[in-house]
Amino acid sequence: MRLTGKRALVIGGGGAGIGRAVGNAFGDEGAAIVVVDIDPGRAEEAAAELRQRGATAFPFAADVRSLHDVEAMIAAAVEHLGGLDVLVTVVGGQVAFVPAVKLHEMTDDDWDTIYEVNLRYVMRAVRAAVRVFLDQGGGGSIVSVGSVTGIMAAPEQAAYGVMKAGLLSLARTVSAEYARDGIRMNVAAGGAIATAVANTAPDTGGEWVDEIPVGRLGRSEEIAEAVVYLASDASAYVTGQQLVVDGGVSTRGPFS
Repeated sequence: MRLTGKRALVIGGGGAGIGRAVGNAFGDEGAAIVVVDIDPGRAEEAAAELRQRGATAFPFAADVRSLHDVEAMIAAAVEHLGGLDVLVTVVGGQVAFVPAVKLHEMTDDDWDTIYEVNLRYVMRAVRAAVRVFLDQGGGGSIVSVGSVTGIMAAPEQAAYGVMKAGLLSLARTVSAEYARDGIRMNVAAGGAIATAVANTAPDTGGEWVDEIPVGRLGRSEEIAEAVVYLASDASAYVTGQQLVVDGGVSTRGPFS
């Protein structure tokens, strides 16, 4: 029970995929959780499952592109949980929001969309969470789910790669500015994850499987395990870092 007594906010996509896996892992490890999804039904479903598993959980429906919603979800977590110890940002991606194209074909609007759903909301959430942490007297852990595209070439995903690289820069800045206040921020960078990339089992299908050294897509639960570690006191001496969970693909170069 590595998160016993921790009060956590899991932002974005909390009703499915990696976000759902993170929420479930947090509940199993003893945390009380506010789980966020843009779809109210998915948020409630995820929270209900957590309660069935014995966790304290509340749903919150929000659009991470809205400053009002981001600040409201932080406030809701403090209200429901009596404070906040852990912030996790999950939502992100490219192909679900804009087409995958080469840089010269990308429009300003598409670039801005990727910025909104991968980096801008994270900054806003981190800013609001840090204010809460400081008001509480310090202490707190922030974990952002990133991607190996932030440390590799990202053909046809230039904006996505730039934003994911920005997460690590943000984590390093938070570390430099707030480590003495007991506030940490780290990134869990995933590779090709089955539920996020293809509707296939982790050990079958998927156009990139042959390029992954371990020979399969990752599982959402494997990202969740990394997030639990970075959120917990087990990583108390870790801040401003990136834990890569990619089956070794970043050792070989970009996906073709």
